[in-house]
Amino acid sequence: MCKNNVPAADAKLKGAAAAASTVLKTISKSELASHNTPSSAWCAVHSTDASGKYTGGHVVLDITSFAAKHPGGDLILLAAGKDASVLFETYHPRGVSHSLVKKLQIGVMEKGAYDNSFYSWDSDFYKVLKKRVCERIEEKGLQRRGSGEILIKALFLLAGFWYSLYHMYTQASFTNAAVASISMGIFAAMIGVNIQHDGNHGAFAKSKFINKFAGWTFDMIGGSAFTWELQHMLGHHPYTNVLDEVEHKRKEEEVDCKLEEKDQESDPDVFSSFPLMRMHPLHEVAWFHRYQHIYAPFLFALMTLAKVFQQDFEIILTGKLYHIDATVRYGSIWNVMRFWSMKVITMIYMMGLPIYFHGVVKGFGLFVIGHLAAGELLATMFIVNHVIEGVSYGHKGVTNDEGVKVAKPATLQGDTPMERTREQVMNGKADKSTVPSVPFDDWAAVQCQTSVNWASGSWFWNHFSGGLSHQIEHHLFPSICHTNYCYIQEVVQKTCEEYGVPYQTEKSLFVAYGKMLSHLKFLGRSKQL
Repeated sequence: MCKNNVPAADAKLKGAAAAASTVLKTISKSELASHNTPSSAWCAVHSTDASGKYTGGHVVLDITSFAAKHPGGDLILLAAGKDASVLFETYHPRGVSHSLVKKLQIGVMEKGAYDNSFYSWDSDFYKVLKKRVCERIEEKGLQRRGSGEILIKALFLLAGFWYSLYHMYTQASFTNAAVASISMGIFAAMIGVNIQHDGNHGAFAKSKFINKFAGWTFDMIGGSAFTWELQHMLGHHPYTNVLDEVEHKRKEEEVDCKLEEKDQESDPDVFSSFPLMRMHPLHEVAWFHRYQHIYAPFLFALMTLAKVFQQDFEIILTGKLYHIDATVRYGSIWNVMRFWSMKVITMIYMMGLPIYFHGVVKGFGLFVIGHLAAGELLATMFIVNHVIEGVSYGHKGVTNDEGVKVAKPATLQGDTPMERTREQVMNGKADKSTVPSVPFDDWAAVQCQTSVNWASGSWFWNHFSGGLSHQIEHHLFPSICHTNYCYIQEVVQKTCEEYGVPYQTEKSLFVAYGKMLSHLKFLGRSKQL
């Protein structure tokens, strides 16, 4: 035997094995989708180099163990089983260490897995915007997450809720009890937009435990934070006003497919009220939609009742919210136990005790009155931000005559406001080449085209609405505490103007509300696209 050759051969084999171990596994969309539970969580994010430049394709990260160390807590588990590029970008305005991504990486997505995305990430618009906003927050000496202002407001709102609830029990007069119920409903709505909203976005405080508690207050007022996370953070925020035309046609033809085959790029808020209300031009028009601008304010009042008694239970029992897999939350037995226990507890103190003190009819009436007040206020502040004159809609799955993807948000009238704003910027420059290029389907630009502010820059209305008055800023920076929005608003608006990106803002909530009703009227009478 040639013993002297053995070590060389061994070394060669070891070298080959080491090289093979660096070859990353190629992962399919179905395999990725199967790792969508808290105990086995994988996610895909678009690939970048060390400088942050997008290189094409997607890498797959195993975030199962990292969730316990994640600064935002188990918020990261919402990314499990899907393309989490939007969450990755929007919740990390200062970026994520390239070395951390490499450490968590276990593979790459199969080629072309997400080539049909409605969005592009090639422009530097969002990168520049994030950099400038972070600089403004540092200049002002503000904290990105949490503030003294939001803590004081939270304590006031929580005290107001329980004080009103107590008086609803103890008032001998039904009229006085009804007033207390309305007060309770208003405080519940304000808790929803000012405390749980920031908490579930991971923006209420630096502490992930305090954020979790703040998010839990949605359960406290009768809802479900898990339902809210699924609809709001996995559907509405990433894909605002976008509807997948292919999936929409399947629904019209009553053709269903496996959950993992459904396209995730659709905004559930767009069709959550359909068919009672038509809120997207792709929806079929019914005769009664001609009157939706008249009956809409009455339907708004039913919003929280519908969520508490229908949507919450439907999701936990079916394991999905439209096209969104609910396993990321309800795959945990602890989360399931929290859901059912909080439903029982809140029913006791929000319905059971009023019935005990006032009788069945009056007690149940007080419960309904409180919900009607909460639903009306919440729906009013939410709907004016995305269903209003001048707002754009995205139609995914649209191609031109050559079969090329058309990803160009447009208004009900079919025009694209960004064409005008780009032209205005171009006309103001002697050298048009100095104007930065931004595609119509740039993710951040789409957020600006599909969202509308009201009372921009106002400290009072920003606090009153929990930052909803600065909807553009909120959609671009959901992980930033809403108390900061009135301070970064100017930076966002000026950057939009510099890049020729639309920035629509209305003078007040009342003006926005009027334009919303006008828009609903037009939607109810315009033809289906």
